[in-house]
Amino acid sequence: MSPVDFALSISIISIAAGLLGSLVGLGGGIIIVPILTLFYHVDIRLAIGASILSVIATSSGAAVAYVRERLTNLRAGMFLEIATTIGAISGAYITTLISGNILYILFALVLSYSAFAMFHKRHQTAVLVTSNDKIANYLNLHGSYYDQSEKKDIKYKIKGTKIGLILMYIAGVISALLGVGSGALKVPAMDMAMHIPIKASAATSDFMIGVTAAASAGAYFARGQINPFIAAPVAIGILIGALIGSRLLNKIAPKYVQFLFVAVLVIVAIEMLQRGIG
Repeated sequence: MSPVDFALSISIISIAAGLLGSLVGLGGGIIIVPILTLFYHVDIRLAIGASILSVIATSSGAAVAYVRERLTNLRAGMFLEIATTIGAISGAYITTLISGNILYILFALVLSYSAFAMFHKRHQTAVLVTSNDKIANYLNLHGSYYDQSEKKDIKYKIKGTKIGLILMYIAGVISALLGVGSGALKVPAMDMAMHIPIKASAATSDFMIGVTAAASAGAYFARGQINPFIAAPVAIGILIGALIGSRLLNKIAPKYVQFLFVAVLVIVAIEMLQRGIG
């Protein structure tokens, strides 16, 4: 494959990855990393480096639209980002100690957990209307948004902030290790542990992932694990797809967002587990 054909094909695939990633709050990296490694035979660390740049692009694009539509919970996002950023810095160091096969298997395990957790919760759609969480109440982390698919305002309360912080630290570590924006853990953590509705969780995750990725991007630059020839078409394609996805999220029913989230994770988890043990 010629360099031009490679760049064009990667860009087109990245647009689709960015679209799906923005809809479910995963940033596109969770899709593009296995595609680069499984079908283009790119070293996983170079694929992760390209994904980290694409995650920053996604956060800069889709997150702006979600903030404008008031889907994003800015207070909760900034609060949780403290733990995620610390985790990302920790993960950037840990990645130098782990082999490529272990990264594949770890990737698959994270995705499998997220898919199972979201599928188990698929019928639980009621939002939390009261909360005795002292941190959430003191910092006023609760939120609301207008759901275009249901034609009504959704007001929700948040709880489980301490558990949320722990999970966000782990999400930051995973982000640095795998270059996936850690949305695979952030979205379930916000949706299930903290009771933030799936659409607000996905939008807030898209807002957070750029900061998390930026915290670990410097380490990948320093180690020479970001190849501009790979990273540029990936970042451009995912940004375009994320902008398209940001226009669709609020028009899709929450149950379909959950189904899409689970389906994407299961497919990618199977592929990465096969690569890791093979």
